Amino acid sequence: FGNSQNEEKVMIEYLGPNTNKPLHLGHARNGSIGMALANIFEKTGRNVFKANIINNRGIHICKSILAYQKWGENSTPESLNIKGDHFVGYWYVKYNQELQNNPEIENEVREMLRKWENGDEKVLKLWEKMNEWVYAGWKTTLDELGFEFDAIDYESENYKLGKDIIDAGLQKGVFEKEENGSVIFNLPEKEFGLDKDGNAKKITLVRADGTSVYITQDIGTAVSRAEKNNLDRMIYVVGSEQAYHFQCLFKILESLGYDWAKNLFHLSYGMITLPEGKMKSREGKVVDADDLILEVKNLSKEEIKKRDPEIKEDELEERAEKIAIGAIKFYFLRVGASQDIEFNPEESVSFDGFTGPYCQYAYARIASILRKSDANKLSVIDYSALGNNIEERELVKKIIEFPNLIKKSALEYNPSIITVNIFEISQLFNKFYQKHPVLNAESEELKNSRLVLIKAIQIVIKNGLNLLGIETLEKM
Repeated sequence: FGNSQNEEKVMIEYLGPNTNKPLHLGHARNGSIGMALANIFEKTGRNVFKANIINNRGIHICKSILAYQKWGENSTPESLNIKGDHFVGYWYVKYNQELQNNPEIENEVREMLRKWENGDEKVLKLWEKMNEWVYAGWKTTLDELGFEFDAIDYESENYKLGKDIIDAGLQKGVFEKEENGSVIFNLPEKEFGLDKDGNAKKITLVRADGTSVYITQDIGTAVSRAEKNNLDRMIYVVGSEQAYHFQCLFKILESLGYDWAKNLFHLSYGMITLPEGKMKSREGKVVDADDLILEVKNLSKEEIKKRDPEIKEDELEERAEKIAIGAIKFYFLRVGASQDIEFNPEESVSFDGFTGPYCQYAYARIASILRKSDANKLSVIDYSALGNNIEERELVKKIIEFPNLIKKSALEYNPSIITVNIFEISQLFNKFYQKHPVLNAESEELKNSRLVLIKAIQIVIKNGLNLLGIETLEKM
């Protein structure tokens, strides 16, 4: 229920982590938005291409490599019993700590980047080893969150293509080489204005020393994807702090003459904080996704035990996992992507209020009623028995809206439309169930019609939660 058709081929890029640290709270929100949007677009019949770009090269990656090289003493994630991504993240933090007292290491890290781009065997070997540690650590987190990709690109493979495209643009006069050797793009005054000195704004595409910047590989990746996959549209799920970057990227691609450049869209999402304050990864205060999942999972266990003190340990683990992941995703998706949010772990797992567990519980309550009935054997239903009270009428209207809201959610790049709809349906069901018996209805005809009604509600809740990447539970 809710399917529609659309032949468009759409790429959705989400996550985009750096191989110098674990996935964090921001990645969890990014991935929740990206995966939900992909599910919604697929529900509307679109051919969806889920992409991830791994930022595995550059000056920031060299920082963790240099720190490990200088102070790691050949330790490994296994020797210290640390998850690989957390192990590498430690050295990134270590570099920034050491920089305060040893500013000369900034020159060392720039020299390491030059060696990397020139194919230095020793640097490349260590880079590959540390990246593999990170990939292994990420896999556990991604599997737990249920984030999936059709293709994974690596900055290390695309920056050279980006350089080639920039060289070609230089020959065509799209770009300009400055006296120091750097390559720049002059941004159109009409769209970007002038700088403080009254000159055209410009963006660097290649540094004076010949090394690449972020936008170098983004140019290469966009061209490669568009040409390989014949895409109609590309959507980038990236934080709001990168809005200017994408404005520049899209203008550069348009200036290079790519027709598909007009169909690029930056889905910007806002800042996330915890009650303790803002995340700052370079200070080692980042909120890791693994820690977030563990904390919410433990809170979920407490809520479950309140309702089922005798629950078996294996059932508790399985149920808490689904509730925790659902709680996290629902909390991120219950507001528009552009909105800044403060994530409250205790609130997210509440079985009451605007939360994932509240909607999961409504589904489980319906499942419990249906288990006690023979609803699956019903064939002839007297639907005229329904609609004699406002709760039934409101429920019917609300579930009828569902297909159109999926289309609207895709059109507006806004999964929160689905989130709100599923919460309202769950809320209406609970209100209905408190006032009107199902199994003990006044007549057999009314009982049967209400069984079919709540079965329809259950289908919509399940479909809606699944679009958000949230699993349902038969028992809670």
